[in-house]
Amino acid sequence: VLAEDANGMERDYDFDSKTHRGDLRAPAKIGLEAGRRAVARLSPRKIKSQKAPVLFDNHLSRSIIGHLAGAINGAAIARGVSFLKDKMGEQIFAENINIIDDPFIKRGHGSRPFDGEGVAAEKLKLIDNGVLTSWILNAAHGRQLGLRSNGRATRGVGGAPGASSTNMFLEPGLQTPDELMKSVGTGLLVTDMFGPQVNANTGDYSVGCSGFWLEDGAPAYPVSEITIAGNLLEMFANLTPANDLEFRGASNAPTILLGEMTVAGD
Repeated sequence: VLAEDANGMERDYDFDSKTHRGDLRAPAKIGLEAGRRAVARLSPRKIKSQKAPVLFDNHLSRSIIGHLAGAINGAAIARGVSFLKDKMGEQIFAENINIIDDPFIKRGHGSRPFDGEGVAAEKLKLIDNGVLTSWILNAAHGRQLGLRSNGRATRGVGGAPGASSTNMFLEPGLQTPDELMKSVGTGLLVTDMFGPQVNANTGDYSVGCSGFWLEDGAPAYPVSEITIAGNLLEMFANLTPANDLEFRGASNAPTILLGEMTVAGD
């Protein structure tokens, strides 16, 4: 949706994604939310470069879970090109964090009884109370690492099987997004991003973004033309989830607080 005022035009969106049409939200509700988000972004300001707490809303937070999935994929681990390659069994998130990959969720985007190699699917706790407990493996990656497949093989029309998660999600926390923002006081709520860059070997992370500057624990004004940067290991360690988890795809997460990051503006 496009919105316009005397200072220019802004755009935003909303979406839903389900495997059954009857589970979709009404188009009018999706359009109304997209319009609300676009209008809220009008007349954005720029902010000075600084370090500040950063939150991702639940439209974007799944991208962080996606970076985790890439870093624990058996292909990356077998090649030694993951910043998590030596972290199995270690605490990389806070103790209350659980990340699950469940192929048995009813009407889930990645639900299946077996994988692309015929191996029976199984529910995995990839992160168990903050501890990394499993890679994402097909048969070939498992053999390379001296492990068995855990039913994550994917297959296309050509080429060797790959591996991917099924229905991966970060368990929600106890706080609402408003309560999470209140705990921050001053910081940045990211609602849109473009061009994420991740160094697979080090976990260094940067992305262009826009959103809202928080003051006194609430959105004060829209901001744009910002780049945020940090390291995924530090972001994982400082991650706090809100309670607004929604399933809109094969990877899902609630609003998340990532702790202090470098915010580059003016």
